[in-house]
Amino acid sequence: MIIKHMNDFDWSDLDARLLQLLVAVVEAGSITGAAQSLGVTQSAVSHQLDKLRAITGDALFVKSGRGIVATARAGELAMQARELLRQLQGFAHTGAFDPARWQTTITIAANDFQRDVLLPALAQVLREQAPGVALRVIPSDIPSLEMLRDGVCDIAISPRPPEGSDIVQKRIFEDRYCVYYDAAVREAPATLADYLAADHITVVYEPRRTLYLDRTLAAQGIHRRFAVMVPGFGGLPTFLRGSPLLATAPALLHDSFMREFARAEVPTPCPTLPMYMIWHRRHQDDAAHRWLRERLDALAPGATAGVPSVDQFSMAPERHPDA
Repeated sequence: MIIKHMNDFDWSDLDARLLQLLVAVVEAGSITGAAQSLGVTQSAVSHQLDKLRAITGDALFVKSGRGIVATARAGELAMQARELLRQLQGFAHTGAFDPARWQTTITIAANDFQRDVLLPALAQVLREQAPGVALRVIPSDIPSLEMLRDGVCDIAISPRPPEGSDIVQKRIFEDRYCVYYDAAVREAPATLADYLAADHITVVYEPRRTLYLDRTLAAQGIHRRFAVMVPGFGGLPTFLRGSPLLATAPALLHDSFMREFARAEVPTPCPTLPMYMIWHRRHQDDAAHRWLRERLDALAPGATAGVPSVDQFSMAPERHPDA
């Protein structure tokens, strides 16, 4: 048996497992987290990292407090590794694609609204049709080009597709706004004057940036008075419960974490909230990615109920302001 010393490794010793390990450690920020996501022992991860260090000639990770942080070189290599892994997947899936044989982790960027509306049903489909696929969900906030270009996520779900000629979007559903309130504390605002006299709770994704809803209302001379601002729709119930506050939020939230509250029409015309599935153009013709997009599209609210949607793809996305 030939035993290799660390300085005997070169680039030809790289394989998909080493690339997956590098990405896993970068994303987890710890040996323990990477081991858990890969289903291996911590000692196995440490050993493979030593091998990667010998191949790349870089420390890759350094201690920081109780954890580790990636070096600049490791960050660059992880981006390349994601792309190489996608190419290897495409190589393996050449020909007829069988989701039952698909072994991977897919990453979808979605904020709490999109996550709760779409992704539990997608997870169920994956369990039934593609049991070898793990679903990882990360916050999309306001999606950036880099999230898609660098492979941070496979798909983003957002009303705000980033602008870029290499970014593809498809509108998959549209929601409307309604007013939520605690019926045990107050009544619905019957008029615009009632609506404006109330204190409101809203979602703010970026400091000093109001929702498109409020910019639209402001253009009509309508300004809400905010008593509470939270970073996502999931923060609304805690503050709305037992208070006279009003929350103007997507109607579909009533099927998830806003189900305990009464709702009413907004007493003034409001913009609708379109939702887009967004991906990088390199995935456009990939059979596995196409299968995933088709499943998401079919699960979108109103997919079989006649809710208007845009059927054409666009390489130059429209801009939609709320994430």
